[in-house]
Amino acid sequence: MKISLFGYGKTTQAIAKNLADKFGVFNIYDDNFKNTTQDELGNYLLNPKEFDQNSSDLEIPSPGFPPNHALIKKAKNLQSEYDFFYDAMPRSVWISGTNGKTTTTQMTTHLLSHVGAIMGGNIGTPLAKLDTHAKLWVLETSSFTLHYTHIAKPEIYVLLPISADHLSWHGNFENYVKDKLSVLERMNECDIAILPKIYENTPTKAYIVSYEDEKDLASKFGIDIGKISFKSPFLLDAVMSLAIEKILLDTLSYDLLNQFILEENKLEELFDTQGRLWVNDTKATNESAVMAALNRYKDKKIHLIIGGDDKGVDLSTLFEFMKKFDITLYAIGISTQKMLDYAKNANIKIIKCEILSKAVEEISKVLQKNEVALLSPACASLDQFSSYIERGKTFKECISKI
Repeated sequence: MKISLFGYGKTTQAIAKNLADKFGVFNIYDDNFKNTTQDELGNYLLNPKEFDQNSSDLEIPSPGFPPNHALIKKAKNLQSEYDFFYDAMPRSVWISGTNGKTTTTQMTTHLLSHVGAIMGGNIGTPLAKLDTHAKLWVLETSSFTLHYTHIAKPEIYVLLPISADHLSWHGNFENYVKDKLSVLERMNECDIAILPKIYENTPTKAYIVSYEDEKDLASKFGIDIGKISFKSPFLLDAVMSLAIEKILLDTLSYDLLNQFILEENKLEELFDTQGRLWVNDTKATNESAVMAALNRYKDKKIHLIIGGDDKGVDLSTLFEFMKKFDITLYAIGISTQKMLDYAKNANIKIIKCEILSKAVEEISKVLQKNEVALLSPACASLDQFSSYIERGKTFKECISKI
């Protein structure tokens, strides 16, 4: 079988490396390859113009590979990473939504690792690197992956709340939601789907548990929120992970859950040498994540760093939401002018900074001890950084120099 891989990312590199013994040499197509070369395993690295759909038996794209790319349109045997590994996939829990996917995946695996659960997917570990003999796969599942998946399905599908995100990739919000719900078409009577109440009537054979918020979800699974140490916006993630444990094991491990340590880059609180509060929320790349962060600090004067690659999303709703806070904005990134325009229309004070270090410098001039400086940008980072992680690292480095 001749397999073509689209994009030279973690997913396709892992497939090429881990399945070389079974499938031999792969053809890997990426826009960054100008001339045909070979990697250390002998795989051919090719420009997309070299792709011949008639000599390819199967095409697997990296999850984020754009659906309007010429390669996708030419492919005759397109299959997602999930579909490709489905026959070897053990029982699985797929976790999706706009915000909270990573934390819920990590918390769930933390609760279930003692029974052989491992995690992967969008969280950073491609399926090609996962042990197919594990008892359970807990997969953080992106809308990109769901878009390309037409065969695979989980035994439990968890959908956290959805808000506008990645619209430049999906085309519009309706398509984004459609991809998030598409897996329900393939689930059967023995499967369970936990969905926001707004989607409870989505056609599916799976048993649906719908919820309005974390309190509603907790009541349906007999979960005592008072025994959970996490606060909003992580409370829903915690309740969801306990709900998954309840379904699979009929237990609720509050003490084990409370031992879980949140990762960096999500509402990570830091203090400078003057004892002033700075919050690294660089992973907040959409408006609902920023709203959650703002609500967390609603009783303080907020200095918010915002901007980057807005992914084609209209953020006017976010700026209307911000009008009820004591807030000053600091605009950075390629969307600086858009942020200035939004702020002007909402009559919110904003300072043009363009780069992150300048924003930190401007905030440091005025920040008081009873206030908060918040990097919660509502935008992706790739316009100025290699990842949201690098953006957070730069933010912390700037603070350390104050």
